[in-house]
Amino acid sequence: MEKCIKLLQPTDNGCSLLTALCERRTIREFSAEPLSLENLSGVLWAASGINREECGKRTAPSALALYPLTVYAFFAEGVYRYDAQEHSLVWVADGNYMTMTGKQDFVGEATLNLVYVADMSLYSNIPPYLEDLKRFLAGQDAACCVQNANLWAAANDLAAVTRGSFDEKALLELLKLDSSRYTVVMAQSVGNKA
Repeated sequence: MEKCIKLLQPTDNGCSLLTALCERRTIREFSAEPLSLENLSGVLWAASGINREECGKRTAPSALALYPLTVYAFFAEGVYRYDAQEHSLVWVADGNYMTMTGKQDFVGEATLNLVYVADMSLYSNIPPYLEDLKRFLAGQDAACCVQNANLWAAANDLAAVTRGSFDEKALLELLKLDSSRYTVVMAQSVGNKA
């Protein structure tokens, strides 16, 4: 497996925003054909890419501008971390861990599963008695990222489904992330339509 996959810059080959909004829907049936590098690049950029180089801001908004999320891309051959600064995928682990990303059967059929992980330490200025607010803010950020990826999928005739069920403990162990600091907020499957 490649240790780093350089992604392509996004192009405007999809449909209009209005059409994407009209076409956006949950699709749980996937083709075995992998995503093109162009669509893989576009989905990741839409979810959490940098769209303003001068200040490093992202395509999705972030409460308090903390950007606590890291996106992990799961493929049948391994796991990668999305590096927004370099617009690339950085190797994390070899092996097929697709089923860890969700409890539904279709997660093993999708060619790409995205896992959104929040670094909760970035909310250190929020008092401990507002712990629920931290999870809410992280979830709000993830929802924005996921919807951006869903709209990319709709605009490019791809299948996508958002999920809240996954094996958080196993995912954090695989990713070698401390469960007292990190939490898995959301997951998503994206692929070509069956």
